[in-house]
Amino acid sequence: MLDQSRVTITGRTDGRGNGELRPLKVTPNIAPYSDGSALIATGNTQVICAATVEEGIPKWMKEQNPKGGWLTAEYSMLPYSTLTRRPRDVTKGKLDGRSMEIQRLIGRALRAATDLEALGERTVWIDCDVLQADGGTRTASITGASIALAIACDQLRARQLIATWPMRQLVAAVSVGIVENEVRVDLDYEEDKKATVDLNLVMTSAGEFVEVQGAGEEATFSSDQLSGMLQSGRLAIEGLIEQQRAVLRQAIANPTNL
Repeated sequence: MLDQSRVTITGRTDGRGNGELRPLKVTPNIAPYSDGSALIATGNTQVICAATVEEGIPKWMKEQNPKGGWLTAEYSMLPYSTLTRRPRDVTKGKLDGRSMEIQRLIGRALRAATDLEALGERTVWIDCDVLQADGGTRTASITGASIALAIACDQLRARQLIATWPMRQLVAAVSVGIVENEVRVDLDYEEDKKATVDLNLVMTSAGEFVEVQGAGEEATFSSDQLSGMLQSGRLAIEGLIEQQRAVLRQAIANPTNL
């Protein structure tokens, strides 16, 4: 395994250590008309995550007749979220492939940690809108959406619409990469551009993997480097989950389930 103590901690422009997250700030209940929401800011990346609960389930579920509800996600980058204006998907007539991939990832990540049967016949919509992009928008969306979902579940419980707490675990995600031959976590845009290996890691508060997305950018990587990235990412996610819990202790009535 890669010896993390031998990784140089000198090349990051913001002065962080290689295993150090960007400053994280979460503002819960930012969208009052949703059932749960959070504005998550990790460095200069900012995403509003909102969870809205609707009665009823999709038509395809009714045809298959499963028990419980459904959870799905939508992701978008606002036109002014990047250095050059990004046209809205509606003007192009279709969702671009990157946005489709990310919203599917968000949905998979949250469904993996949710007891859909405990939701009853309801659909939870997770909306993630990027206000400002500086790397890690998909991972910030997952981390923020988990908070928004917990708040929405608390609202369902307060209204006595559910008998069982639906969230099995919290979920958080972080980017990891190899930049200048160093394993670094939580890459900003400039680091992401220079990364020879790019990996996105999604894990639960139980320490289990939900998804690992990794690829060499015109490069290869060794098993030691992969082990180093997984270890650094795991430790970073543990820190994110502790921060999620700290936010939820203030935002929901009974955080003991988390």
